[in-house]
Amino acid sequence: MTLFEQIQQKPFFILGPCVIESQELLYQVAEQVARVREKYKVPVIFKSSFDKANRTSVSSYRGPGLEKGLEMLQNVKDRFDLPLTTDIHESNQASIAGQVVDILQIPAFLCRQTDLLVAAAQTGKIVNVKKAQFLSGQDMFYPAQKVVEAGNNQVMLTERGNMYGYNNLAVDFRNIHDMKAFGYPVCMDCTHSVQRPGGAGGKTGGDRTFVPMMALAAKSFGANGYFMEIHPDPDNALSDGPNMVKLQDLDKVMESLLN
Repeated sequence: MTLFEQIQQKPFFILGPCVIESQELLYQVAEQVARVREKYKVPVIFKSSFDKANRTSVSSYRGPGLEKGLEMLQNVKDRFDLPLTTDIHESNQASIAGQVVDILQIPAFLCRQTDLLVAAAQTGKIVNVKKAQFLSGQDMFYPAQKVVEAGNNQVMLTERGNMYGYNNLAVDFRNIHDMKAFGYPVCMDCTHSVQRPGGAGGKTGGDRTFVPMMALAAKSFGANGYFMEIHPDPDNALSDGPNMVKLQDLDKVMESLLN
């Protein structure tokens, strides 16, 4: 059974640290991700970014870059046999990243970039299009259609909140229902949806307290999967720390969604 068939049939999880900080961190988190995959017998995909190209400040840590980052992700796959995803920001990155990862993630800010969507589609990999903060769920028909018309039916869509005011996001969970009507798996980004973009003095703030609630609400609206960034010490993480789930709390959050 292909990975896309698995995520169509069972609840799935996309888990990992926001940005690649070190090989050691990837291994530490991936060990636990592999453990919960075996414990709960559900599809689990490991995620981390080789480049955070849309950080608030130019001085913020971005990651090790495309070549080194993909090498580090490949090491995770080799050691733990986990499927991988990472985000791409430019069309030329699609074919390179597609040699390593199983799902190419299109960032929310870029979800209408036709060339990026087409390049991702042409790799033959699953394409996860994150819904922009300025679009409705119904609007996501068109980014998905760009992938399909480029010859790739392996599309998934991810809800991550909308901007209803400065430095704040809110989730209209009706978007999950609307996107499911297109026939694609729909994932809830439980951590980015609790962000306060740019709201922490040159970096993004947020509150991880609400992550389990976001996940449970998404479940009630029929979400197929759950995207959660996790970290052993999120308060000292190099990107998006306020919103990441503590690694030690992962089991508790997953149990609430699978029971």
